Amino acid sequence: MQLGLIIGIVFAIGAVIFAMQNIAPVTVTLGFWSFEGSLALVLLVALGLGALIAGLISSPAMIRRQWNVAQLGRQVADLEHKLAEEMRHNETLRNQMAQARTSTVNIEPTVAVEEKPYVGLRTLIAGDSGEKPPTS
Repeated sequence: MQLGLIIGIVFAIGAVIFAMQNIAPVTVTLGFWSFEGSLALVLLVALGLGALIAGLISSPAMIRRQWNVAQLGRQVADLEHKLAEEMRHNETLRNQMAQARTSTVNIEPTVAVEEKPYVGLRTLIAGDSGEKPPTS
């Protein structure tokens, strides 16, 4: 943006210097209209009209760009609001889960499992189960 402004100022200064060096009287005719004046005045008016036309042509694009920026800004604000709301909701859910974990009582009944006696490796290899054979 600043570079464009600097270039515009340099161009304007060059146009003024050019116009001041060309002060001969000229007649400008456009259709039925005729105007007589110095070449400097004609050049400055032509430069001004060119700048005005360029500004009018570029203004719809600038307005559209500003509208898009404003729309995207509103969308960002809305999304940030939704994000903050979701973070609050997640925090309340975390708190509820923490309370549920601390207040949960183990409801499953414990079933007593009958312990089997330890059988050593020798007994397993020898095939002796340690039980006495039935007597008849």
